[in-house]
Amino acid sequence: MVSPFPSLSEGRISWRPHHLCLLSPPTFPFCWLVCQCVDLYIMNCELLATCSALGYLEGDTYHKDPDCLESVKDLIRYLRHEDETRGVRQQLGAAQILQTDLLPILTQHHQDRPLFDAVIRLMVNLTQPALLCFGSVPKDPCPRHHFLQALDYLQAYKEAFASEKPFGVLSETLYELLQLGWEERQEEDNLLIERILLLVRNILHIPANLDREKSIDDGASVHDQLLWVIHLSGLDDLLLFLASSSAEQQWSLHVLEIISLMFRDQNPKLLAGVGQGHLAQERSTDVAELEVLRQREAAERKTRALQRGHRHSRFGGSYIIQGLKSIGDRDLIFHKGLHNLQNYSSDLGKQPQRVPKHRQAAQELSAQRRSALSVRLFLRDFCSEFLENCYNRLMGSVKGLLLRERAQQHDEVYYMWALAFFMAFNRAASFQPGLVSETLSVRTFHFIEQNLTTYYEMMLTDRKEATSWAHRTHLALKAYQELLAMVNEMDAAPDVAMRESSHIIKNNIFYVMEYRELFLTLFRKFDERHQPRSFLRDLVETTHLFLKMLERFCQSRGNLLVQNKQKKRKKKEKVLNQPVASDNAPCIPGGLEAVWPSLVEQLHCCVQDPELSLDSMVPFDAASEVPVEEQRAAAMVRVQDCLLAGQASQALTLLRSAREVWPEGDVFGSQDIPREEEIQLLKQILYTPLPPIGQPRVEEEEEEEQLQVVQVSEKEFNFLDYLKRFASSAVVRAYTLLLRTYPQNSPHTNHCVAKMLHRLAHDLNMEALLFQLSLFCLFNHLLSDPAAGAYKELVTFAKYILGKFFALAAVNPKVFVELLFWKNTAVVQEMAEGYGSLDGRSSHRPPVWSPEEEAQLQELYLTHKDVEGQDVADTIVAHLKAPRTRKQVICHLVRLGLADSVRDFQRKRTHIVLWTEDQELELQRLFEEFQDSDDVLGHVMKNITAKRSRARIVDKLLALGLVADRRELYKKRQKKLVPSNWPKGEETLRDFCQKDLPEEDLPEEEGEEDGGNREDAEAEQAQGHSARLAESLRHNLYLEGFSAPLLWLQNCLLRVADDREEDGCSSAVPLVPLTEENEEAMENEQFQQLLIKLGVWPPASGQETFWRIPAKLSPTQLRRVAASLSQAEEEKEPLPGLEPKVLGEQGLEEAHQTEHQAQALRALLLAHRKEAGLVFLEAPESGVPGIQKKKRFQMQDEDENNNGPEA
Repeated sequence: MVSPFPSLSEGRISWRPHHLCLLSPPTFPFCWLVCQCVDLYIMNCELLATCSALGYLEGDTYHKDPDCLESVKDLIRYLRHEDETRGVRQQLGAAQILQTDLLPILTQHHQDRPLFDAVIRLMVNLTQPALLCFGSVPKDPCPRHHFLQALDYLQAYKEAFASEKPFGVLSETLYELLQLGWEERQEEDNLLIERILLLVRNILHIPANLDREKSIDDGASVHDQLLWVIHLSGLDDLLLFLASSSAEQQWSLHVLEIISLMFRDQNPKLLAGVGQGHLAQERSTDVAELEVLRQREAAERKTRALQRGHRHSRFGGSYIIQGLKSIGDRDLIFHKGLHNLQNYSSDLGKQPQRVPKHRQAAQELSAQRRSALSVRLFLRDFCSEFLENCYNRLMGSVKGLLLRERAQQHDEVYYMWALAFFMAFNRAASFQPGLVSETLSVRTFHFIEQNLTTYYEMMLTDRKEATSWAHRTHLALKAYQELLAMVNEMDAAPDVAMRESSHIIKNNIFYVMEYRELFLTLFRKFDERHQPRSFLRDLVETTHLFLKMLERFCQSRGNLLVQNKQKKRKKKEKVLNQPVASDNAPCIPGGLEAVWPSLVEQLHCCVQDPELSLDSMVPFDAASEVPVEEQRAAAMVRVQDCLLAGQASQALTLLRSAREVWPEGDVFGSQDIPREEEIQLLKQILYTPLPPIGQPRVEEEEEEEQLQVVQVSEKEFNFLDYLKRFASSAVVRAYTLLLRTYPQNSPHTNHCVAKMLHRLAHDLNMEALLFQLSLFCLFNHLLSDPAAGAYKELVTFAKYILGKFFALAAVNPKVFVELLFWKNTAVVQEMAEGYGSLDGRSSHRPPVWSPEEEAQLQELYLTHKDVEGQDVADTIVAHLKAPRTRKQVICHLVRLGLADSVRDFQRKRTHIVLWTEDQELELQRLFEEFQDSDDVLGHVMKNITAKRSRARIVDKLLALGLVADRRELYKKRQKKLVPSNWPKGEETLRDFCQKDLPEEDLPEEEGEEDGGNREDAEAEQAQGHSARLAESLRHNLYLEGFSAPLLWLQNCLLRVADDREEDGCSSAVPLVPLTEENEEAMENEQFQQLLIKLGVWPPASGQETFWRIPAKLSPTQLRRVAASLSQAEEEKEPLPGLEPKVLGEQGLEEAHQTEHQAQALRALLLAHRKEAGLVFLEAPESGVPGIQKKKRFQMQDEDENNNGPEA
């Protein structure tokens, strides 16, 4: 037989004493080897040899081998490459490598720094949680066995670490590392600090083995022994130092996680009372519980004594129970004694129904227990010192890491646990709100509410991890409860400032709608399959506290205004090849047939005109965010608009310009198209139904998109109206479920349940809402409980509800049937006022179908059910004589038996396909590959494997954090070079511009951060100041020959002012230079400085090319700025020395052309000033042609006089 171990038959392996020392094969029988060293036999031979090379333990001294360090590194390498069964980890755990080798090396050879570092690395790997190794708790038997085996080894590691020596070495090493300053500490030192903290975290994270420990209250469990060892080694003081030191903020999350694991089994209220005379209170609580049990036992003993018969049980006899039928029609025969009659049930002897695993109630994840008194005293002192010196600084640091997303996923649960635990401890110990001021604010309420909402939404969507999300929801709810409890305590404090702070916080949380709707949502979404009973208990207690605070707050104020949000759904109509007129098209009285003959005549004249230029019409919008390639449809619509407006020449020019820009596909005709075919093409464009510009096309298979518009308003708050929101079957069912465990509930929990049910029954007069059979069975059990004297409040409430029920039953006998169903408020009202009393009030009753309507419905259905390409229900609704909705038609078809289910009429919808991990990695790779190109999104859409829409890809890039703003994905355009004397370094263009801008001229994003919008008067004053500063720059520009660009700038400002007055709204307008002279002016340094002084925005980023007129400048401000650019009388005459120089450089012909353009711009400025009522220059000579007026965001010129050339 070949041995599985290397060189075993030769006897050359020297085993450690704690395993086996094998020197020669014949010395030990093979069967004995199998029995004694079964763990070694299942180990891998290489792994076994590596473990043997670590060293051996002789007595209390460990002798390491020369290859000890290399062996430790080999073990780390084996663990790194283990398979999904974690076989290496299990073999090392079975061989007890950590207990017999690693811990002795750690304690006795910690001076060897390389070996110490390697051992710490190996321990961190070996002690990492089993959930982290396997990902989740496996469901299959074989992987689950491996998981449980690894968990057993971890629990053995925890017992081995419950010794003072290992933690003493760790504490001493950590102390020496923390003594080093930041300039002396190396990267290896920081890594060692982090690994020590991770090792402590892993050891504390290991769950307790309840079957093995069988610990009781006031007993020392393994976790308690570990906490006591941490205290003796001084590691708790180092944790407090790390939490309080501002220089060690990088370890904040590690420290918070360790502290949360230290206190995971503790109750903060009980811990705060240890050693302060509260032991008598604990004793009295235990005595009260024992007294209840004694009363119940005595009552049961007395009942059994009274029920004991005088005769022997053998002669009990048989009895007939009248009124209770057996399987047949006869009365039931009872074969036992009369004293057993009250225990009779029809379910006796039946097999109990098995509850499926996916429907079973959720189990409690953790149970609180009382540790040994010495441990509790140490933990109490630790909490007090932590609150005084560390809490505010540590929580602020952790909150900053969470907001900056520098923490790992779900690290916020430790923040919420610490908030709930230490605020409860502070409230029970000394109640000093200053110690927890960091987390006592409205922002903390908002943070907790956001996470709480996210958690329960993920619990509903992520079904596989619903239990984990439910646990996080519970932690967030506990934090929210403690925040409310702290505010409630502050409200009753003697300090006036503290009460004012409480009033401000309550005013904020009661005003916002989300805080009020939170509890209603949690009750409606409560699922006992994923959320344990403790969550329901905390939810009931928190709701009770919130309602009590809200009721008291409403009573202290005459009226309370709160925020109200309403969602209105708007249906986005589909564009399904329907003739839709353009928004800009005028109404044609005679139709298109009356328009076309006149257009044909104009088109024949224009086609024969050889002087028809293409330069005056630009078919695309260069300032638009939509790429030029995607503006082809908009150009087609503009051609149609020109035809409808009777502008034949402009339509023909625009068609030819579009043909030059988009020659592919011959959409606008071929390059050599004959003239007659070109006219016929324009006719087809005129008669084709095109959507207006800006309206997207929706595919036929897409369903109507519903847009939700949230309207925020204020309303006066009514507490009873808010309380009516809780009058639902979901809320009552949750309270009934918690009331079933009334013997195990605390007195406060039972009071919260009784108070809420009393509010619904008495305050709202809805006693019938509680008329439910399961609740009545619970009342019956409560009233027959021998210890009912301990639950006087519940007994009184049960008698009140039963009295109301029998009083109503005397009037309405049908309430006995209503016991079988959960009810809503409408049914409750009908039970009290009579059935049918709401028929006249309700408008939601379905209409009655007459026989004629049913016959028509059947005929239409049979006619259109087999027609493809149309929706049957919509077709029927369109052809019915009586108005009916789609839902009413579908429901009646199902009721008549013409259709099997409502699902047969579902519209075709676009399926939302989730992104897989491989697709996300591919998207990230493509983005990194093309992020430096001009069209990032276009290249990604072209090369991605799974084709998706542009919006889906943009949303996914934003979700992955690859881009911060969707504007980064716009197609880049070539940007003009920046002048050489522009500010360099880290100072951007916008920063340079804002140095000379007043505060009111900043962009809207920065203005909002600095306090919101300013008043118009202040803006006008600042704008006037900016105009005065620009006087010298304007003068210099006139002298340098920039009169035409300045007039062009005036024209733009006045045009934008007119547009804003007409539209009533404003947005940033780009300054698009169309002539070469204007482009040169926009690149001139002095001209750019003038723009800055006037408040014009420079290009904000690499995605923008043009300067923009801000949206916040009013028409009055724009006209004042334009007036400041006017040329004075003395500046009209050119300087004698300057004119020859300019003429010499540009030439006489260019100067004449420039002067002609300047006169044209002066003419347009003159017209605008006449309309605005401002002081204007003298009119130029007659005959100066007008200048076309341009629309915002367009480069198309529309001549007001129909005969002006381009400026």
